[in-house]
Amino acid sequence: MKVLMINGSPKRNGVCNFALETIGSVLKEEGIDFEIIQVSGQVIAGCLGCGYCMANKKCVQTKDFVNEVGSKCKEADGFIFASPTYYAGVSGQLKSLLDRLYYAYGDNLSYKPGAAIASARRAGTLSVFDDINKYFSINNQPIVTSNYWNNIFGNSVQEAKQDEEGIFVLKQLGHNMAYMLKALKLAEESGLERKKEKRVGTNFIR
Repeated sequence: MKVLMINGSPKRNGVCNFALETIGSVLKEEGIDFEIIQVSGQVIAGCLGCGYCMANKKCVQTKDFVNEVGSKCKEADGFIFASPTYYAGVSGQLKSLLDRLYYAYGDNLSYKPGAAIASARRAGTLSVFDDINKYFSINNQPIVTSNYWNNIFGNSVQEAKQDEEGIFVLKQLGHNMAYMLKALKLAEESGLERKKEKRVGTNFIR
């Protein structure tokens, strides 16, 4: 089993990466593989709203790595997305990536557990947490929680290492993710059927 993590911070080795590595150490203890994908150094364009992905199951834009990430999602069993807090919201890079990823490759993430992580110097993390969780909740993905909101505070890795409660929350999140992945695998092996309703779309403007 494998968890795909995305560091949505333009800082490759900042607080978000520290948070993901903290969780990764727990997943490793639990026998779960993980990979951290960095948006740092990437120029990620926003969604064009062209509809190309609906018919072709890939994004029409090919100058960045969104299609590559989408393909990786097919092989992953769970996901963790981390973002710093910018104006009480997710980073622009992560927003552009997730918008296009879920349009073009949503099927590769469906029914697989997801978790959100937010970092901040001081405040705004709950808006980030909410932003990311909305992607999971529109795509049939179980949301993995901890014993508190998945926030970590600090303006640097050195400061974040002093957030003992934040680190505790992240470690518990790692254990909970591992537990859910193992439980879902047992359910699949037992033949438990997942029922899917036929999708219905309505538009109230006539």
